Amino acid sequence: MERFEKKVWLATPTMHGDELKYVTEAYETNWMSTVGANINEVEKQICEIVGCKYAVALSAGTAALHLAVKLSGVKPGDKVFCSDCTFSATVNPVVYEGGVPVFIDTEYDTWNMDPVALEKAFELYPEVKVVVVAHLYGTPGKIDEIKAVCERHGALIIEDAAESLGATYKGLETGSFGTYNAISFNGNKIITGSSGGMLLTDSEDAANKARKWSTQSRENAPWYQHEEVGYNYRMSNVIAGVVRGQIPHLSEHIASKKAIYERYKEGFKGLPVKMNPYDEKNSVPNFWLSCMIIDEDAMTKQVRGECEALYVKKSGKSSPTQILETLAEYNAEGRPVWKPMHMQPIYRMNGFVTREGDGRAKTNAYISGGSLGKDGKPLDVGMDIFQRGLCLPSDNKMTVEEQDKVIEIIKSCFR
Repeated sequence: MERFEKKVWLATPTMHGDELKYVTEAYETNWMSTVGANINEVEKQICEIVGCKYAVALSAGTAALHLAVKLSGVKPGDKVFCSDCTFSATVNPVVYEGGVPVFIDTEYDTWNMDPVALEKAFELYPEVKVVVVAHLYGTPGKIDEIKAVCERHGALIIEDAAESLGATYKGLETGSFGTYNAISFNGNKIITGSSGGMLLTDSEDAANKARKWSTQSRENAPWYQHEEVGYNYRMSNVIAGVVRGQIPHLSEHIASKKAIYERYKEGFKGLPVKMNPYDEKNSVPNFWLSCMIIDEDAMTKQVRGECEALYVKKSGKSSPTQILETLAEYNAEGRPVWKPMHMQPIYRMNGFVTREGDGRAKTNAYISGGSLGKDGKPLDVGMDIFQRGLCLPSDNKMTVEEQDKVIEIIKSCFR
């Protein structure tokens, strides 16, 4: 097979034209700052889509998560339970406020926070009152079970729906289940503003506080009056114009992403791999990224350091590193799944809880010899998914022919 002449990307913005209309409107009316019709409109429209009462347009999803942590009352030294398999932006805002993340292991059914491990975590840390839950790759977690655990222990939920805008759980949109919720319009998300994000809540008081904090906490005075620390977090009216032009295409983007997922699923029949799973009874993902995981008995030996990886080639088997390197040789972009937070150098001393308790000893045992739980599966689920999983090219603009070629490239790695 020949290399792709034009690179096949993991995920890039898919633009339609109306974005430019609203950006031009901001320019021509001279509303180029952090107020304007575009901001007002996208806040209103996202509330209607998600089903929340208030939306605060901000500079990034990370800014939304930071203000959510601040609103939840996290103080220096407070432990906060966080999803383990996620991007660091889910966790870093906890540290901004001086909190101490404690990571909750993942479950295989959705690749999201394990409610059983969360219950175990409350046994170990009963004082915790905030739980940050992410929905990985656009797939909702086990929301009812997680909410039930949190309610039993009097903890509120911050929902990181940065990757899952448009996904639903039992007919309700993600971004509506926590006390404070965050979405993202980063350049590779399901819809984009090139940057930007939103804090979502049903609390008018919380929304007003977030708006104030996001504009440097200015008081209602004729001069610049400040009584608390603030941030330069408000969304630009120009960025909001891009988001405004994208919103009508959300369903279209989701349908396109789902088609990509289904083509991979069909194309991989007969290979010792599975697609990233979801609860087909209760959930409808937005299929933001299609991922796959290699069956355990089809994995070749693979070793990862901090920045490099080695693997052994073997007929009939493969590894994520081999597949990703082979895709790159053909000018296609894949990516390892998120490296769990408890494996990151910055967070290796933080608590980590599996469904059988303190996960640190289990992780070390898994590294050295493969410690298994009572169900015969690895105790450190996040590490196992990271070891065997990868993200596939999932760009909306990828043609069927290009995707078919990607599938053939991956098949060749198992020959």
